[in-house]
Amino acid sequence: MKRLLFPFLLLAVTTVLSSYRPMTGVSQQLTEWQRAKEYTKEYLDAMPEEGTNFKPTPEIRSFAEQMLHLASGNYLFGSIATGKANPMAGKQMEKMEELKTKAALSKAVLDSYDFMIDALKGTTDAQMAETVKFGKNEMSRELAFAKGFEHQTHHRGQTTIYIRMKGIKPPNEKLF
Repeated sequence: MKRLLFPFLLLAVTTVLSSYRPMTGVSQQLTEWQRAKEYTKEYLDAMPEEGTNFKPTPEIRSFAEQMLHLASGNYLFGSIATGKANPMAGKQMEKMEELKTKAALSKAVLDSYDFMIDALKGTTDAQMAETVKFGKNEMSRELAFAKGFEHQTHHRGQTTIYIRMKGIKPPNEKLF
């Protein structure tokens, strides 16, 4: 039986790997950021209102604070990548009580994705190779967008346990 399954497994893995494209260029990044926005919305929708401010332990962020940290990162990385003003500069979104209801939280987080998506739409492939400063580091605009993507993925992933601890099945993985 194992001998029969191996060729099919190998074919499946080869097919997936051959279709992989690195997240390069504006078009590909736009596709990925739009998918990430939809996926994050599924996470926001999955958590009930009473779980919005849930903390698994006292010393870590609540669900809302994780999502607001994610949103702050989207604004920061989008601003760095484009040079456009960060509309949340100087604000600590995680501590803004008015953003901790489910409706306000969802709007704030999804707005941060719109900021990133609009930032990408205003960037050309040629500009993606230009260098920007991020603190003491220099990187391409493309890498700044990619680091922002990595950041939001990390923090959204952390909220999986929050949703599970509320007895809810988290959204299925959304790779494509």
